[in-house]
Amino acid sequence: MLLLSLVAFSQNKVITGKVTDAQGNTPLPGVTVQIQGTSKGTQTAPDGTYKLEAPQGATTLVFTFVGYKKLEQPISASGTTNVTMAADVTALKDVVVVGYGTQKKTEVTSAITSVTAEDFRQSGARNAMDLVQGKVAGLQITRTSGSNPNNGPAIQLRSVTTLNKNQGPLIVVDGIPGGNLDLLQQDDIESISVLKDGSAAAIYGTRANAGVVLITTKRGKAGAPRVDYNTYFRKEYTQRMPKFLTADEYAAKIASGEIKSEDKGHRTNFPDLLINHDNLTQYHNLAFSGGSENTSYRASVYYSNLEGVLKENERQQYGGRLSITSKGLDNRLTGQFNLATNVNNANLLTDGGNLVGYFTFQPTYSPYNDDGSWYFEQTSTNELARLHQQTYKRQQQTTSADAKVSLDLVKGLKASIFGAVTRDSWTDGQYADRASELSIETYQGTGWAAQNSELKLKYAVEPTLEYNLTANQHTISAVAGYSYRYDVDQGFDGSNYGFLNDRFHEDNLGAGNQIKLGKATLGSYKNDNTLIAFFGRVNYVFNDKYMASAIIRREGSSKFGVNNKWGNFPAISAGWNLHKEDFLSNVSFIDQLKVRLGYGVTGNSDFDNYASLVLLGTGGAYIYPDGVWRETYGPNTNPNPDLRWEKKAEWNFGIDYTFFKGRLGGSIDLFSRKTTDLISTFKSQVPSQVQQDIWTNVGTFKSKGIELMVNAVTMDKKDFRWNTDVTFSTASNIVSSFSNQTYKMTFLDRGDIGGYGALGNALRTYEGGKLGNFYGKRFAGFTDDGKWRFYKRDGSTGPADEISRDNDQTVIGNAIPKYYASMTNSFKYKNWDLRIFMRGKFGFDILNTNELLYGNKAALPSNVLQTAFTKHAKLNDSFQYSDYYLENGSYLKLDEVTLGYNVPFKNKYIRNMRVYFTGGNLATITGYSGNDPDFVKDTGLNPGIDALNNSDDRRSYLSTRSFMLGLNVGF
Repeated sequence: MLLLSLVAFSQNKVITGKVTDAQGNTPLPGVTVQIQGTSKGTQTAPDGTYKLEAPQGATTLVFTFVGYKKLEQPISASGTTNVTMAADVTALKDVVVVGYGTQKKTEVTSAITSVTAEDFRQSGARNAMDLVQGKVAGLQITRTSGSNPNNGPAIQLRSVTTLNKNQGPLIVVDGIPGGNLDLLQQDDIESISVLKDGSAAAIYGTRANAGVVLITTKRGKAGAPRVDYNTYFRKEYTQRMPKFLTADEYAAKIASGEIKSEDKGHRTNFPDLLINHDNLTQYHNLAFSGGSENTSYRASVYYSNLEGVLKENERQQYGGRLSITSKGLDNRLTGQFNLATNVNNANLLTDGGNLVGYFTFQPTYSPYNDDGSWYFEQTSTNELARLHQQTYKRQQQTTSADAKVSLDLVKGLKASIFGAVTRDSWTDGQYADRASELSIETYQGTGWAAQNSELKLKYAVEPTLEYNLTANQHTISAVAGYSYRYDVDQGFDGSNYGFLNDRFHEDNLGAGNQIKLGKATLGSYKNDNTLIAFFGRVNYVFNDKYMASAIIRREGSSKFGVNNKWGNFPAISAGWNLHKEDFLSNVSFIDQLKVRLGYGVTGNSDFDNYASLVLLGTGGAYIYPDGVWRETYGPNTNPNPDLRWEKKAEWNFGIDYTFFKGRLGGSIDLFSRKTTDLISTFKSQVPSQVQQDIWTNVGTFKSKGIELMVNAVTMDKKDFRWNTDVTFSTASNIVSSFSNQTYKMTFLDRGDIGGYGALGNALRTYEGGKLGNFYGKRFAGFTDDGKWRFYKRDGSTGPADEISRDNDQTVIGNAIPKYYASMTNSFKYKNWDLRIFMRGKFGFDILNTNELLYGNKAALPSNVLQTAFTKHAKLNDSFQYSDYYLENGSYLKLDEVTLGYNVPFKNKYIRNMRVYFTGGNLATITGYSGNDPDFVKDTGLNPGIDALNNSDDRRSYLSTRSFMLGLNVGF
């Protein structure tokens, strides 16, 4: 046996060689070298050399490397096999992900922007969409909750498209419609493509009005096993803190008589007590990948602990992702399988909404009584005590699984079937100790507990047929398919109080004694919807010069009325590669020049599941003659059998260009869109209807805009390269109508100001007017005794009670930025790299509710801003909303600076190593005096209102500056 082993060993052959780049003849490290037909392989060293043992009978080596064309090379008789590899420009730059497939960038006829991993932001993403903030012209990503780890960003593409609350685009992850962003970690994402216009998004039908974001995760590649480890640690520091009176300043004003209050003798910085000065966020991602030509895999596991800058605000999560691709039947059969899961344990007790309680707390007080117990009073909440005596935690698990099997039936014809299921479930638990302020003041000191759970299930099945034909100068590609989606959402909640001790918390609601008294609460719900569709797309290319694309989708949804279950969504687009024409052949500086024109119709079905139906609801319990209390039932919604989808028709004209041998490139897009049949609730006539509100289709939006993207190689020397990327967009939004013959509404009021007094709504949009208009009083000055004066329509002035909302008030500003811009400068010098990213929003106003509510001495004896005695010192009157509190919201932000170093390792164990340091949100230039203008919502129907209150779903998370140390290692 030993002799046979030695003979077999002696028949193996040692193969050596070197791999270089075909263009510059430079060594290529990390190239996978594999014996064809086996899983045996290796990778090239930093100097491009390799060495491996080939079994008897091996004849061919296969060389693969990301960004280079696959190469098969016969093993030379000498055993030394040197090769040169050519860059695969198509693989690097010229393929973009589109709906249900990919397409060469030179053949794309719609407005599509693709961002690959190398261009992602590097400041540590809390959400996958953070990676492309400021990277896609026309895509607004706003973190209204700042760095709160438990909140995602507000996302909007090309302005408002609906009156409903969800303004975000459809998210598709690896083909899963409505993909869950919680399942995505930054190092697992390969690319993010944004389908911006109707001609690109129409293939997704009634869910594509707000655009489509296609996210593709990383997959394994054939070759030797690879291990990649990525980690970072981030520390955050507060900045731009609201300048309330310090304890010493407050006490001095008590002493001078300016403030009528009692100096309790303490000097407390209350907001500082809520800040987590020891915050430290950490992230770890470990990925394994590799495989043979027939089967490849990638598996990753991760852990992150995202600590907020506020105490009791944290998100710990862990999970993994597995991707397997396998081929059979002589590569005619392909199976792709993905499995991902995320486990999230979140602390939700602090979200920023409780900050106002401590900013305004009288600072000469202490949070403690003299005996060390917590200090409580009826007029405010001791927020520090709340953090110690209450809990609010979430346990959540999200899992998705999908599979796609494809079979090449005949040459050019492929059949596929895709299936996916996503399960998202969570349980929230809250408890207030018996000794807590909430329990004492509301529940007689008996403790309060609540628990609620929710389960969301999403199913999708999509069989498709793909056809590709190339004949002479003609290329045709087509896809046709059927889509079935079913979503179900159910939940349960309950609460109780009257606990004898604090041992059970929310884990035993029955231990409270209020169930028998009927004061405990209990509720549950379940709803679902079904969507089915037939769709198809045909792309045609002639001579690489002329391109055309046509899409049709017919879709039906259970949400719509019985008379409008189905809708058609067509699209057509065309492109012309001008640079291939003879009349431009002598223009040497043009590498590529393409014009494109597209038109598409999309829809929106994002509203309540049963909005078109009569729903049965409870009407209250009444005592019957037999002495028994019984619940009554009746209709609580009005039916609308004619309810249909919103419809958006959009034109897009674009130009794609590359000049000076790739030194300058980019795109220009001009769009015009009209959204009709807006879905909203209107007041109905009672009778004949049974309820006051009804869901119906009334209203029209119009918008148009320009988007620019520029990519430039500013400098390219031997060891130094400087790239500059710029994005710019502008858009205007008009509400053409709110009314029809049945339902009348001349204006829409939004933007509840909240806070002290009944200040009403800050925003009003009239028919024919712009979205985001501030509507209110015009400040005319103060009287000698500090009373408000405002302008009337006729030019005279008067106090607030003489100003009519409808007659004297007017448009006083606009909350939607006119211009968005960003710039990325990337520098590379030998092994060093530096990235400087700036972005800004320009030409809009912000209502500074902080100044309105807390810059007025009328808020005393609660603490107030220093400006109450400086900037607003003359004011001696009640709280009033007017243009006095509107500020220029324009800003320019130094958002990210990253310095990295690629460690030049020369050993067979470490493939690559990069260490980097990132500073985030480093500086902001703005005329806005509040928290951070970037936190003020510029999306949806309630933009432009900042917050130190909980009104209108606004929170006041603190602005932070962050510093991060990261490491990327490949083995």
